[in-house]
Amino acid sequence: MQNMQTTTLNRQTLMFPLALVLFELAVYIGNDLIQPAMLAITQDFGVSSTWAPSSMSFYLLGGASVAWLLGPLSDRLGRKKVLLTGVLFFGICCLLILLTQNMAQFLAFRFLQGIGLTVIAAVGYAAIQETFAERDAIKVMALMANISLLAPLLGPVLGAFLIDYVSWHWGFVAIALLALISWFGLKAKMPSQQQSVTRQPFIYLFDDFKKIYSDKKFLGLTLALPLVSLPLMLWIALSPVMLVEELKFSSVQYGLAQFPVFIGLILGNIVLIKIMDRYPLGTTILTGLPIMLLGTVILVIGAIWQHYLVPCLLIGMTLISFGEGISFSVMYRFALMSSEMSKGTVAAAVSMLLMLSFFGIIELVRELYVHFHIMAFSLASFVLIAMWFLKPKQVLLKLMQQRRQEGQF
Repeated sequence: MQNMQTTTLNRQTLMFPLALVLFELAVYIGNDLIQPAMLAITQDFGVSSTWAPSSMSFYLLGGASVAWLLGPLSDRLGRKKVLLTGVLFFGICCLLILLTQNMAQFLAFRFLQGIGLTVIAAVGYAAIQETFAERDAIKVMALMANISLLAPLLGPVLGAFLIDYVSWHWGFVAIALLALISWFGLKAKMPSQQQSVTRQPFIYLFDDFKKIYSDKKFLGLTLALPLVSLPLMLWIALSPVMLVEELKFSSVQYGLAQFPVFIGLILGNIVLIKIMDRYPLGTTILTGLPIMLLGTVILVIGAIWQHYLVPCLLIGMTLISFGEGISFSVMYRFALMSSEMSKGTVAAAVSMLLMLSFFGIIELVRELYVHFHIMAFSLASFVLIAMWFLKPKQVLLKLMQQRRQEGQF
């Protein structure tokens, strides 16, 4: 078990999370800025627009591909070294994608860029959880989430600007510059100290992951993460096709349609920060998931009664994003702390499960969308949230009861 020595949240110690969230913003806008431009990119490469969601799914697959390595590597070499290397690699890949000549090459570099997601999830988030005490860490994660939400808020609008006035290539140049600024901030402000970890040979990695994935408590808490976050991820992946191609939104209308959805997520994070000290941890999850389920029901209603489709999409997705905002940061903390293994390895296990789930479900729903259109998206969102009320909810209630018995608020 690691010897956890935490830091109090103050103006000085907040500089490291702010530098990290700048990189997180670069990685997220690397998706949210590019997805609106994917219809134009598929035209440039002469392929069907149905390939547009694959840009996001390959991005996520790249995030899952090296999590098994980066998390444990940061346990041994230090979070800072691995994080700085990952930020630099991401920036270089953003520049190299400018040289691609076809869709296969483009998706290959999207895969490599996606490794930036693992750098954040398996290294950066682990460092945050180790640096700060429990409730401070959750507040920092919620604060980072709100800042990083500038990506989905600004990304569609900027993406529309790229489509209408300049080339999509300039988006990747801007993302690379943002990553470079973050690299300097992390180099200056990220603490080098890390927790004491037994440095076993890498051959033991498979045993470590086997122990983690065979832990029912870990699985119950971690499987909740993709179930809760996938409806919004599906929206990001499919909304360019749903709104622009199927519903004939203009690029500007598409960008504006994203605002209520992501404002809901921002409000959810703000509410979490404001009320979490008043209630036992986990209470906001039990509140947020019924709100999300209601949102998915509204999506299905809109898919059935097409006359109300657009308002149902926006209202339903806003409720879903709000519920995610008050739930996800607490869920992530519970999942990461559910195992006694070194946190880099646990964060890697969480990241792999999360990213592989994203890739698989997005690709599946992309195929279903070809045949069933918006109904496929709506029903998939409903099923995902409904599944949380099975095993994951039971595991959460058991954990909350255990915390009460141990005197943890």
